[in-house]
Amino acid sequence: QIQLVESGGGSVQAGRSLRLSCAGSGRAVSPLAMGWFRQAPGKEREFVASIGWNSGNIYYGNSVKGRFTISRDIPKTTVYLQMSSLKPEDTAVYYCSMNVYGGYSPGVREDIDYWGQGTQVIVSS
Repeated sequence: QIQLVESGGGSVQAGRSLRLSCAGSGRAVSPLAMGWFRQAPGKEREFVASIGWNSGNIYYGNSVKGRFTISRDIPKTTVYLQMSSLKPEDTAVYYCSMNVYGGYSPGVREDIDYWGQGTQVIVSS
């Protein structure tokens, strides 16, 4: 079984930066893609970013384009999210995601095979 563990969340002032990490562990498997979603209280889970594991193809949600950068460390099965120019509306629990079994489309929640437990990000004005 695959486990995903996020780290790096916290509280910051608007305009500052945070870097999130997500490390996968468990049975050896090559992901098709890893990425990030976020969910604010009372809202649906929102796509943030994804990266194809072999291709390196990157997709971003419209609300974070130009501010967030996703990257991966293939040997460590780890994905990162560098968040810059943070805004109060970025406040959410950020969830790491992994696709393994195929049928993946970027940003589609139903295609996610594994989820992390989430890490809280709070951005104050």
